[in-house]
Amino acid sequence: MMKTVKDNRITERYTSFKEYAVLLLVLAGFNGFHMWIYQAMYQSGLLRENTMTVINILGLYVMVMAAIAVAIIGLIRYHFFINPMIRLGKAAREIAKGDFSIRVPALRRSKRKSFIDVLFEDFNSMAAELASIETLKNDFIANVSHELKTPLSVIQTYSKALQDETMPQEQRREYTQTIIDAAQKLSILITNILKLNKLENQGIVGEAKPFNLSEQIRRCVLMFADQMEQKRICFEENMDEISVCYNENLLEIVWNNLISNAVKFSNPGGVLFIGLKEIREANKKYIRVSITDNGCGMDVNVQKRIFDRFFQGDTSHSGTGNGLGLALVKKTVDLLGGTIMVESKPGQGSTFTINLKNII
Repeated sequence: MMKTVKDNRITERYTSFKEYAVLLLVLAGFNGFHMWIYQAMYQSGLLRENTMTVINILGLYVMVMAAIAVAIIGLIRYHFFINPMIRLGKAAREIAKGDFSIRVPALRRSKRKSFIDVLFEDFNSMAAELASIETLKNDFIANVSHELKTPLSVIQTYSKALQDETMPQEQRREYTQTIIDAAQKLSILITNILKLNKLENQGIVGEAKPFNLSEQIRRCVLMFADQMEQKRICFEENMDEISVCYNENLLEIVWNNLISNAVKFSNPGGVLFIGLKEIREANKKYIRVSITDNGCGMDVNVQKRIFDRFFQGDTSHSGTGNGLGLALVKKTVDLLGGTIMVESKPGQGSTFTINLKNII
């Protein structure tokens, strides 16, 4: 339970009885007016003395009851409005200081809720979301630091080694290639971070133009022909000729990352399969793209986090990649109004399925 602390910025007293005093004076005025009428009636002989006595007692009773009612209203106001607002303000100041664990307890435990209860719920939801964002930010910084540190360390180590003038030419070429590979990994990481930041913060979709989707996917596959040849991966397809209206560059991000992952995780001599077809369901019409590999696959826990930034199934980070590719894919698909799903089992490969709507 948070302790109530006076906020010096508030110049009005927490419990002010000015409005209640005015209410009491108004009630007293009405009562006095009635008493004046009864007094005039008594003097004119319209009321008897015992009747006037009863009226005086009733008037005093009404004044006492009015005073009690005003006091009760003040206490109710303080308990159900002023004090909750004080608690909410205290919690907001703690949030502003960076303590996202603060929560405001509900006023009542029953199922019935007032607007104050709903306000507290919304505040707690906001605090929980801020705590989640803070955790993501810390994870992001930690992961970026790790991903930047590794290639920089490689570049630094091998650059120092190259200063040895007695090093054989073959070893020198090997060290130089290692430095180039590390620099490329660093460049890809920074490029992906900038792309993801642009998509998340600006939400830029760009100009949509009609183009042949099957041709675009085939062009993306050709970009990985060398890697596929090295691993003896066979490419198979079952793609209908379908045209869509999207930003072509954004969709290339999706196909390039998914195909790259499929090639990277496929076993030597494996198969990369891509399917493209039009789906009609009731009054809906959309296209479905499926990219399947027969590689190592993923368990359920990995599938739940596969689209998180910097998440890698290989926690040792020993392989290539930086865990941003699928985060880019998910953000891009969401931005284009599509959906993406993954089906996978350990040792049996993975299938990524993308549904898109803008068919021409």
